[in-house]
Amino acid sequence: MPADTDSPAVVTTVTGRAGVITLNRPRSINALDHEMVQSMDAALVAWADDDAIDVVVVRGAGDRGLCAGGDIVAIHRDAKALAGAGDEAAAASDSAAFWRDEYVMNARIGDYPKPYVALMDGIVMGGGVGVSGHANTRIVTERTRLAMPEVGIGLVPDVGGTWLLSHVADELGTYAALTTTHLRGGDVIALGLADHFVPSQDLDALVDALADRPLDDVLTEFAQTPPDSEVAGGRNWIKTVFAADTVAQILENCIATATPEGFATAEAIEGKSPAALAATLSALRAAANDGSLRESLVREYRSSLRCLQHPDLAEGIRAQVIDKDRKPAWKTGPVDADAFAAPLPDHLELKL
Repeated sequence: MPADTDSPAVVTTVTGRAGVITLNRPRSINALDHEMVQSMDAALVAWADDDAIDVVVVRGAGDRGLCAGGDIVAIHRDAKALAGAGDEAAAASDSAAFWRDEYVMNARIGDYPKPYVALMDGIVMGGGVGVSGHANTRIVTERTRLAMPEVGIGLVPDVGGTWLLSHVADELGTYAALTTTHLRGGDVIALGLADHFVPSQDLDALVDALADRPLDDVLTEFAQTPPDSEVAGGRNWIKTVFAADTVAQILENCIATATPEGFATAEAIEGKSPAALAATLSALRAAANDGSLRESLVREYRSSLRCLQHPDLAEGIRAQVIDKDRKPAWKTGPVDADAFAAPLPDHLELKL
């Protein structure tokens, strides 16, 4: 759809029986800030009890993507100021306030009482996964590029990412988390992270059709057979290599395959934050046993606060986003992976 940069950062419209939420910061690929989260969540709350709304759609303005993540520059400011500061200081930060409201919204999406249709067209990363991956109806296109790139900046996948990825079969979710690989539309469906494939040129017509037609009828008309998944094609070696309990063992397993794929995978992992990798693997194993998305979100909030205090987060954002030299100087030495998700004092915990 056309991008209207003069409009608010979140545009809500009602067409017939459909409520449409458009993330409208196309120049930043619709990256979320705190105000956008609050506006989107307010619309979800209002429409959940509105008998005039049968279906909710979320989409991104412009042609580059649904959402590239969160406001990483703002998080960088807090990470620089709060390294080693402690849980109390981290929980009082602007980043913590943003995450609290964002995770509340993610939980609401996961439990939404009406059809919630996420158009996962183009770039879908980080916070973009949070507004789409928990939807009850997830649509990808030939332009979809989905990733959880957090370990590359010293962060643990959040917005329910550990819940989603830990429930992907054959360790393909672990592979996606530790390598930060970009998943195409066919990959996303094969991994169980989306439900339907619709060509991008048909999305506007699909949304128009939802104004006065049942969702199932619309999907029958527009959904097509998805492309094959290259990532899922590697499941036989991935499920063995990534079943290990430590990142070090996964790297050894990659090298032991003696294949170009194994070597390339090891190289991709070795460039990421050692602390974030270890904490992410621990979080994925824990999330696999969670009883709900909400349990995983509570753990992710703890990890996010601890990452805010760890030097790798400020350094990773500097290297990847601020200076863009792509040469992060990660902290070395032993990592207590479980400490990232250790319980917070009760008054600091995320309440869901």
